[in-house]
Amino acid sequence: MTSIRRKSLAGAPALAALACAAVGMAFFASAATPALAEMSVEVGGAPMFPSRTIAENMAASKDHVNLVTALKASDLADILQGPGPFTVFAPVNKAFEKLPKGILESLLKPENRAELTALLSYHVLAGKYSAADLIAAIKTGGGKAVFKTLQGEEVSLIQDGRKIEIVDAKGGKSAVTISDVNQKNGVIHVVDTVLLPGG
Repeated sequence: MTSIRRKSLAGAPALAALACAAVGMAFFASAATPALAEMSVEVGGAPMFPSRTIAENMAASKDHVNLVTALKASDLADILQGPGPFTVFAPVNKAFEKLPKGILESLLKPENRAELTALLSYHVLAGKYSAADLIAAIKTGGGKAVFKTLQGEEVSLIQDGRKIEIVDAKGGKSAVTISDVNQKNGVIHVVDTVLLPGG
């Protein structure tokens, strides 16, 4: 009996140490990965964390490689790192592929930086507008809402069933495919077509 009791008592400090180590590891794991506790929407195979900026989240999306490349070549990347808030209609890679051949490559040239910045700014609104906000504005406008973009020209928003569509200056339509991707400095609505200003 004595020997058994001694063995159990001898093991107690070791068990206590293991328990403390486990608690410590759990604490440091939770402290090191606070983002895992965030509610996020997945875009392009990556979680879009609300604690990150629009520019930071877009850089993680494999569906927005063309957009991120264009942003880096323009004057807009630094703006989208700022406090905002902004509403961004973010075209996916396939949206850029719909453009005439060679257009994107041409826009990415340093001499066309101003034109590229204007095109991308046409996809941004000042202020944070959720899908519910956009739909409410469309209803208030009798079926159409008009917003001024950072580029200076306007876009029109309409509703086709449950789908929100943005109509650009040239009459082209771009549908929202993923809405309400909340960011630290605004919100992203993923769209399937590049919007074209009139100028």
